[in-house]
Amino acid sequence: MQLDRLLIQTLESWQRAGVSELAQAPEVQGLLEAAQAVPVTTHRPAAPAPSTPAATRLDVPSTSAPTHTQSPPSKPTPSEPITKTSAPQETIVTKPSLPQTMNREERVSCLAEIAGRVSKCTKCKELAETRTQTVFGVGDPEATVMFIGEAPGADEDKQGEPFVGRAGKLLDKIIEACGWTREELYICNILRCRPPGNRNPSPIEADNCSEYLQAQIETVDPDYIVCWGTIAAQNVLNSKTPIGRMRGELFERGRARVLCTYHPSYLLRNPPAKKLVWEDLKILLAEMGIDPDKK
Repeated sequence: MQLDRLLIQTLESWQRAGVSELAQAPEVQGLLEAAQAVPVTTHRPAAPAPSTPAATRLDVPSTSAPTHTQSPPSKPTPSEPITKTSAPQETIVTKPSLPQTMNREERVSCLAEIAGRVSKCTKCKELAETRTQTVFGVGDPEATVMFIGEAPGADEDKQGEPFVGRAGKLLDKIIEACGWTREELYICNILRCRPPGNRNPSPIEADNCSEYLQAQIETVDPDYIVCWGTIAAQNVLNSKTPIGRMRGELFERGRARVLCTYHPSYLLRNPPAKKLVWEDLKILLAEMGIDPDKK
């Protein structure tokens, strides 16, 4: 029986391997018929215990050991929060104006320091070689209103103060008509050196001097700025619009309201334009809550 069972198992394995014919010896044929009578199951007989150590087995459990196939890192889904390590969320930070942390004495000191740098400036070679002195600015370092002209003339170059020539005398009358004094205003120009022949400042010269103008505006921090003439208006407001189209309304530069009107030197050549300048200034006075008719 032991031998018969062994032969039957052998024949079953041959049958699974596809062997259908054997030699027709009676005993072999009998074994084949016996094997055919045995139903073939789909379960493999239990394998004998391995004779080699477990560490050398080649079969890898499918549920406990990780695979070695690399896959690209997955991107976070839209619902997952993304943490930025190099660039935090953008926050709008408003830089405080300098005067908010400066008292009157500090503003005076700051303007003096800027004026010292201006006096040594040689950015514009022609202006530095032909000037008598620089013309920085004068007036109240805490002024509510700042006047900005174009450039110093011959008289300004001699005295070192803006608007002291014929145009300056006319400006004094305009200031008086508004109910102000020069001492309560702050007055400066786009340039701090006189262009030879009183020509208009070039764009390069205006750009070279812009850092000083910006420093003066930030230090004084006026509520209102009056731009006298095309050069002043276009540089302060970074515009190419002619002064004739800019006058008659208020603009904004930072927190300051800006009025643009004709330069006093233009009024000396065109007296009828004085009426237009007065109309412009009344707009500013009304904005400030001042009635010029009661002055």
